[in-house]
Amino acid sequence: RVRIRAHFSRHKELKMASLFHLPSSLTFRKICHPPIRASHSHYRISVKNENPLPKLSKISEFSSKTVNFLLSGSLALALSLTGVGIAEGKVGVNKPELLPKEFTSVIDVAGFLSDGQEKRLAQEITDIEKDTGFKLRVLAQNYPDTPGLAIKDFWQVDDRTIVFVADPTFGNILNFNVGATVDLDIPRSFWSRLAGTYGNMFYWKEKGEDASIEAAVMAISSCLREPVGPNNCSEVK
Repeated sequence: RVRIRAHFSRHKELKMASLFHLPSSLTFRKICHPPIRASHSHYRISVKNENPLPKLSKISEFSSKTVNFLLSGSLALALSLTGVGIAEGKVGVNKPELLPKEFTSVIDVAGFLSDGQEKRLAQEITDIEKDTGFKLRVLAQNYPDTPGLAIKDFWQVDDRTIVFVADPTFGNILNFNVGATVDLDIPRSFWSRLAGTYGNMFYWKEKGEDASIEAAVMAISSCLREPVGPNNCSEVK
């Protein structure tokens, strides 16, 4: 298997600026050039939009107008799976005072989760990192009530980190930031299917925001444990 990754820092800055609605000099990004994965007769090629402003995959026109606003002030998406686009005139948020005093992999400023649910998710996330080396982080928010950019340093976000932002403000509650190394192993279609399955408005309004968050974490856990190959993460479990 050949893995090729190229990084262009200026392109990163421009994309992050569009997502946080901040000047590019104030933003951060992880990757922006498409990784290429090859395995003998099977090839998976991930192609990113060359335009530095829109995000990468488009599911609906409605999502394309809202997802940047939704995540303005939380961690920008290296890989957005609920839409693309720009919400004009919105200001990014940086509220470190909303961060917990001690480290936790689950931050629920929206109050969607019970204490017991937070503990279960945190334990599952610990097991994921121990078993796979990937770091999953969960932020539940209702924009603009979010710690925003402050989570980058709090969680030490890197290329092996998945940041899952749960916010129902614009319909689909599931939004993801996927690090470069994760992006090499997990097909982008998985995140799109995950958002469509457990993030749609019909699901979380019937089951509850907490049910969507828990189901998504368990699906991610199952996916990350699958052997990397042509068909890994082909189903949302």
